[in-house]
Amino acid sequence: MKIKSSLLGEQVIDPNSIIHFPNGIPGFEDQTRFKLFHQENNPIIFWLQSLDDELLTFSVASPALFNINYNLSLTDEEESLLALDNPDDIIVLILLHKDDEDQHQKPTIKGSIKSPLIINSAKRIGFQKVLNNVEQSITLVEHGNEIDVSEGK
Repeated sequence: MKIKSSLLGEQVIDPNSIIHFPNGIPGFEDQTRFKLFHQENNPIIFWLQSLDDELLTFSVASPALFNINYNLSLTDEEESLLALDNPDDIIVLILLHKDDEDQHQKPTIKGSIKSPLIINSAKRIGFQKVLNNVEQSITLVEHGNEIDVSEGK
């Protein structure tokens, strides 16, 4: 199957590698089919490309690369949405964005730890989980400290 991406150009993908977000991603509810790409010489940043909008590409990363440890609980509804049989099939990714606010400094990459993407890697189904009691984002520059993220009760 061929797709077009404004960032990645034309790509040939295996239809079996498509990740379905049945409810879309907040703000992009009409986008439900995505493909995860990575750059061979960059094991940190991945791109989540919409298959229905060539202009929509999210930068994502594994939170573990930044010493962020999630301690999440999924509701029965979330487990059902993911068609989850095995908790080991869960992949957690964080959305990244570039912060260009200070024009006198280099842009920094920030990750939204409040809204991780939760993906069932075996069945390629995902959703974005909003954690209401977590700070909005963290600047991803410090690699020495570990950050634990738990849902507040």
